[in-house]
Amino acid sequence: MFPLRDHNPSSRFPFVTLALIGANVAVFLSYLSLFSDQRALNAFFQTWGMVPALMSQSGDWTGLVTSMFLHGGVLHLAGNMLFLWIFGDNMEDRFGHLGFLLFYLAGGVAAALFQYVIDPGSPVPVVGASGAIAAVMGGYLLLFPKARVDILIILVVIFRVIPVPAWLMLGLWFGLQLYSGVSAPTGEGGVAYWAHSGGFLAGLALTLPLWLRLGGPEFWGRTSGSPPHPVAVYSPTSIPRVRRRR
Repeated sequence: MFPLRDHNPSSRFPFVTLALIGANVAVFLSYLSLFSDQRALNAFFQTWGMVPALMSQSGDWTGLVTSMFLHGGVLHLAGNMLFLWIFGDNMEDRFGHLGFLLFYLAGGVAAALFQYVIDPGSPVPVVGASGAIAAVMGGYLLLFPKARVDILIILVVIFRVIPVPAWLMLGLWFGLQLYSGVSAPTGEGGVAYWAHSGGFLAGLALTLPLWLRLGGPEFWGRTSGSPPHPVAVYSPTSIPRVRRRR
């Protein structure tokens, strides 16, 4: 299940969202050559990633911020930037440019701290913008629970694009992170599920004051949980069904 776009246009140009995407891509390109040398790449991530064990020993917390701009591969980067592009512009629209930047960084730090608290002795570097983007998704859920999101469903050889309400897509995503975090053993490499969960909850908490200023439940009442403006209309997306040869 992959989100492709939402039907929630923003009223201001998303300068910060685009700048964050550009910064992540630029940083990734700066160390792309290290992927041919696994030892050098590991050393780079040990220096600039968030390594809980090193943080506990040295008290150096800079990795909480620098790890947000590192990625473990092209697909890791592309997936994160897609999520940021879909949900970031609307959050920037509501928070303002500077407010959204502070929100994004605070959400990313909170996500990394959540992962650290769960496993403070882990020697495995944590890298990626996923925690900060999870915060964006948590805030989006609070402000626009019924915004329509087009998702690509892949079932073996069947591809379909269907619109679903944001609460369904984001709720399922958050539930999967919680389940995976509980199920996955700590201290091993892999996806930082607890950073995702922590970032999502942090995004909800950081957006709560804005939601209350907008009217809280009354804001939902005025808009029925949908964006408070006309939705974007796209031409139908047609992805052919691929059948197996007999």
